[in-house]
Amino acid sequence: MRLLQQTGQDEFSLVSVPTHNTESYAILSHTWFDSQEFTYNDLTTGAGRSKTGFEKVKFCSKQATQDGLQYFWIDTCCIDRSNNTELTTAINSMFRWYQNAKKCYVFLADVSIPDFDTVNQSTWEIAFRQSRYWTRGWTLQELIAPTIVEFFSKEGRPLGDKKKLEMLIHETTGIPVLALRGDPFSNFSVAERKNWAAERQTTEEEDIVYCLLGLCEVSMVPIYGEGKNAALKRFQMTIKDFSKDSTEPEIHEGTVYLAAGRLLLTSTM
Repeated sequence: MRLLQQTGQDEFSLVSVPTHNTESYAILSHTWFDSQEFTYNDLTTGAGRSKTGFEKVKFCSKQATQDGLQYFWIDTCCIDRSNNTELTTAINSMFRWYQNAKKCYVFLADVSIPDFDTVNQSTWEIAFRQSRYWTRGWTLQELIAPTIVEFFSKEGRPLGDKKKLEMLIHETTGIPVLALRGDPFSNFSVAERKNWAAERQTTEEEDIVYCLLGLCEVSMVPIYGEGKNAALKRFQMTIKDFSKDSTEPEIHEGTVYLAAGRLLLTSTM
């Protein structure tokens, strides 16, 4: 696992640490925007500083420092996505990395707070409910896995944490409050957990399946290009073999299907 640390004014370096004995770190949860994310390649070559994504790196570093944390993690620049072995490890470890973080910062790029007005929730609640963040597949586990999740506007202004905003988050996402509070997954069936992603979307069609691995407590080798239907079949077989949820039904045609990058579950699930 690689972590970021600030080495100077707007200067950052990567530190490799063993995943079983990591340093205390903050972690960022956010949505990606094409061609604007600050990547692993940008970091290692010194490029990409004009991208809007670099502002998220600076924000996360500043917030971590304020919270007394020397290290932080951001998926876009801590994972070398060109390395298939590394990407496989990251996808299967992601839930645990978020779970082990001291704090998770949610950066809402489409929620703006004018004049530092964070006290009056009515000024940002509508934008909060309509944020793109709630529609993406990978942000589901990033919301549930960490104990402490703090939300920030695009200006970096605090909106509240997961505990304070739990009813607003529950109403927006449909995720049970007890799941947001960290109740054991054994209290929720695998079918229920999959249903939390029913209206979410991913850029890569297979990711709507892969983003459920940590939530369903299984591991699986990602095969990009296999298609969402093939990925779902492998996922279901993995669940059947390894899940402790003995009530999980088998796949039947028309029961589980995918469309437009979304995982759709019928009531029979």
